[in-house]
Amino acid sequence: MSVLKSRDTSLLESEKKTLRSFLFLYTVFSIVILIFSGVIYYNTQKELMFERQNSKLKNYSFRLIKKLEYMHEHFYDGIKYPRFKEFNSAIYDSSGKLIFSTLKERHVNLNSTIYNINDKIHYIRLLNSFYLGAMYVVIEIEDTTFKNFFSINVIIMGFILFLILTTAGYFLAKLLLKPMRDSLYLLDRFIKDTTHELNTPVTSIMTNIEMIDRRVMAEKNLKKLKRIEVAAKTISNIYEDLTFVALGNKTERKDEWIDLKFLLTERIEFFKTMAESKHITINAYLQEAKIFIDKNKMTRVIDNLFSNAIKYNKHNGVINIFCKNNMFYMEDTGIGIKKEHLNEICNRYVRFNDSEGGFGIGLSIVYAITREYNIDIKFDSKVGKGTKVELKW
Repeated sequence: MSVLKSRDTSLLESEKKTLRSFLFLYTVFSIVILIFSGVIYYNTQKELMFERQNSKLKNYSFRLIKKLEYMHEHFYDGIKYPRFKEFNSAIYDSSGKLIFSTLKERHVNLNSTIYNINDKIHYIRLLNSFYLGAMYVVIEIEDTTFKNFFSINVIIMGFILFLILTTAGYFLAKLLLKPMRDSLYLLDRFIKDTTHELNTPVTSIMTNIEMIDRRVMAEKNLKKLKRIEVAAKTISNIYEDLTFVALGNKTERKDEWIDLKFLLTERIEFFKTMAESKHITINAYLQEAKIFIDKNKMTRVIDNLFSNAIKYNKHNGVINIFCKNNMFYMEDTGIGIKKEHLNEICNRYVRFNDSEGGFGIGLSIVYAITREYNIDIKFDSKVGKGTKVELKW
């Protein structure tokens, strides 16, 4: 199976954002092209229609002028203005004042030669001789064929152009997103492979550390063991994140009522050694709190918040943890996050501090889980002061 077929079909958030931006610009561009093409097509068809009608309208004007000439030479009381089945007409004097009219469309533009208005075509002709005081002759005919022809053809042409632009847009989008898809696929593939390779050594290290009898160890060796334990727990936490990224959407949810106070106490104990390595004090103010969630997912949320609070904290810093009823927050005295970056910190693979390691997936996991369970998450941070993360459900 090809690379494209084997990858996950759902678009990642970054890919969706890029696609939305591209589609917006492409849609605007397509609309401009369609409007521009429609205007050109309309004007072209109108000119062609006028050319087809011009000869006939000129003949009609000759017939009217002959009648006007006869009336002018043989004027008598009771003579009537000539009328024709094929067209309507009107005459105007040199000042543009109406002398007589049988026109259905009363608005007349004497400055044009031929034009259409509604479903009528007007043809204006200037007289050489002022028969009956007239200087302008106006011929009017009905023409619904152009309107119908234009409407049908615009729909057809618009549909054809739409198909062309849609097809072009599809291939342009694929071309635009292919490098991003390939990069994300390779990164996800690397994470899955790394996760698979980490499983056995991480488990072995953690198990052997727990089996060591610390009571018989010298102080010097005990410090070394603590450093090994910190490193092992860091790797363990990364391993759990990678496992969640690789398999999180494929594992079955096992939602249950979780005692958050107990779970926090358990995770504080797990991260205690890591906090001590940076001389960070953990203050826990824990009251009874319940939440209906998959325990492994809630553990991922807590562990990632803990990991960041330790990783980006200062030496001799503080982490305050509080939980009560339907809320929980954690704050630290770390380096903080710039205000303009707060809306992006939950994007996968995004990091704003290169001084610490990581894949940039921790907070994206937190955000994905909180969104899945409709948990309201809020970040408040000041550079140099620290960060506070608050969860409500």
